[in-house]
Amino acid sequence: MLLDELVKIKEDLLKEIQSASSQKELNDVRIKALGKSGLITSASKGMRDVSPEDRPKLGALINEVRTAIEQALQVKDEKFEQEALNKRLEEEKIDITEPSKFGKVGALHPIPDVIDRLTDICVDMGFSVVEGPEIETDYYNFEAMNIPKNHPSRDMQDTFFITDEILLRSQTSAVQAREMEKRKPPFKIVCPGKTYRNDSDATHSPIFHQLEGLVVDENISMADLKSMLTILMKRLYGEDTMIRFRPSFFPFTEPSIEVDVSCPNCHGKGCNICKGSGMLELLGAGVVNPKVLEMSGIDSKKYRGFAFGFGLDRTAMILNSISNIKSLYKNDIRFLNQMK
Repeated sequence: MLLDELVKIKEDLLKEIQSASSQKELNDVRIKALGKSGLITSASKGMRDVSPEDRPKLGALINEVRTAIEQALQVKDEKFEQEALNKRLEEEKIDITEPSKFGKVGALHPIPDVIDRLTDICVDMGFSVVEGPEIETDYYNFEAMNIPKNHPSRDMQDTFFITDEILLRSQTSAVQAREMEKRKPPFKIVCPGKTYRNDSDATHSPIFHQLEGLVVDENISMADLKSMLTILMKRLYGEDTMIRFRPSFFPFTEPSIEVDVSCPNCHGKGCNICKGSGMLELLGAGVVNPKVLEMSGIDSKKYRGFAFGFGLDRTAMILNSISNIKSLYKNDIRFLNQMK
């Protein structure tokens, strides 16, 4: 008789588990089946009243019923947990594509910003961007640029030497020398990067940045250089920018010029940024010295070139009206917030 009751208990409990519509109802069924006074627990206690020959069969059936009920309860539990999770996810759903209401807007540091701006302009004009090592040899840094040992112009740069032949590059011109050895004319390259000189005051830093450009082709002239720099300056500082070319001297260019632009802060009227002159000295340039071309394996009788070089830190200071170069290298959040 007890065997038939167990089968009936199993069927009834399974139906109640399936029909449970909440976690509370399911817990009530669990207590009813497996609690201290539950139906299956009571059946187990009733084993002592069963004859010894029927106990194995009855015990096996009780275990079978218990296992079936526990499995059904677990399945229903997992269903309720998943439903609860889905409901919570729906209620707490966040659209991650929606802009944050409290997020802070960042900005590029002035130096990478001006590097991006200048390289973008140069790439639009057909230049390729190249890079080279910051630890350089004396040959590429000086000799390949027509600055042999004991040349007076070396005194213009207080260089960081590691050994007699190895140094921290003092100019990105070294990259131009390397590229001239590898490339066949015609080509147009710009090389931005860090440079190092033992110099430190309000407008100079031991670590600073340069961007140098080089064009090598047939029939290159100073007129090509002036035309290209005029376009570059006006795109960088504005169409109303005035440009002044002055004769100068650099060992790697002949003839050489320095380029001034009207102060973008006062537009040539005179202010504290330009020290009242209305103009700012910005870069050096010139037609590449034939000796430099020949040392790099380029036929100077067939090809000519022009080169130019920016001090990017100074350019960033001018564009952002920064008075002290050291501000560019301090992690001062108050200063960086102004760059927004």
